[in-house]
Amino acid sequence: MTRRLGSLVAAALACALVLVACDSPSSDPAPRSTAKEESHDSTPSPEGAPLREGEKFLDLAMPEPYTPKAPTTGTDDYRCFLLDPELDDPAFVTGTNVVPGQPDLVHHVIMFRVGPEAVAEAEAADADVKGPGWTCFGGAAIGSGSDYRRGLEDAPWLGAWAPGGGESILDPDLGVPLEAGSRIIMQVHYNLRAGDAPDTSSARLRLAPGTADLKPLETMLLPAPVELPCRRGKSGHLCDRDAAVRDVTDRFGGQSGFMVVGLQLLCGGDPNRAKAAAVQSCDRRIGQPATVRAAAGHMHLLGRSISITLNPGSRTERELLDIPVWDFDDQRARPLAKPVKIEAGDVLRVRCRHDQALRDAVPDLAGTPERYVVWGDGTTDEMCLGIVMVTGLEKKKAR
Repeated sequence: MTRRLGSLVAAALACALVLVACDSPSSDPAPRSTAKEESHDSTPSPEGAPLREGEKFLDLAMPEPYTPKAPTTGTDDYRCFLLDPELDDPAFVTGTNVVPGQPDLVHHVIMFRVGPEAVAEAEAADADVKGPGWTCFGGAAIGSGSDYRRGLEDAPWLGAWAPGGGESILDPDLGVPLEAGSRIIMQVHYNLRAGDAPDTSSARLRLAPGTADLKPLETMLLPAPVELPCRRGKSGHLCDRDAAVRDVTDRFGGQSGFMVVGLQLLCGGDPNRAKAAAVQSCDRRIGQPATVRAAAGHMHLLGRSISITLNPGSRTERELLDIPVWDFDDQRARPLAKPVKIEAGDVLRVRCRHDQALRDAVPDLAGTPERYVVWGDGTTDEMCLGIVMVTGLEKKKAR
């Protein structure tokens, strides 16, 4: 079970890989050409940050407008679009910007890299569905394989857009490696509570040559269960945990029920006796040494606080991330003031607190039924995900 869980979480639905806080992205929804490059001396980014020496812009857009619709029940649509950066040589991605074509509908956008060995699989997924893209609740799940630990410690992320986000530019010594012949999957989560107008979202990447003297930046994912019971005195058929799990499975497919069970197993719990509480956490022992450069968290609208702690309870305990007041509209990653080394055997703990009382205060949750909340893909469901960006994994990754 934990093998498949890793591949699901590795592609999963967090929208916090926004490494630097910038201004809001341009509101211009006009589509760009599929792969259009600009040189070092050309137009600066929409936020005004000039290209650095050796960088160039690459603009990518959905192949055609897409009108979102819920593939089953509910008010959410996850759609994956396959984009071709037309890379003849290796490159580093040093910055990302996403322009959502319909900002009111687009809950988040994540971009995943697809290595040359998995391109045929991605093309088959795209060709198998009529119209642009394919449904991808739970993540793109292309080329993720069966090694769950690699899926968690080396997630194939390039970048993302989330509410309040703009262009994200990595530190000058960092880059996310992108192999020649790779493709990019742009996963768009549409919140249909705001409508269903045609969308053409686009992305702009900053690229540096693969020969540049940059440290490869990798993403480690730290998921934890969500087991939030209904409030005392509240009732409804979805206040029963089994009914709540069936509901997310009906809306998003069998992988959603698997995530609920798998997260209990991954974090040392009993899937048959899950502990319901407002606060949930998960400890993960790290398999490889690395250096932490930044950290982020992801929850939805019932989130109150999130933290990531290195070696909790020990003499070397250190907070890598502490967000005591969660703001859904500010999901950027926080660069560490000083890089922190982690060793094989160290423990990272993610801890989240959710609050059902927010159901009465958040407009997006107005009219939603009282329910037992578990991990789910929808805007009105919840997650608990820590994200740690590290260097130093490249030469030690399992192949």
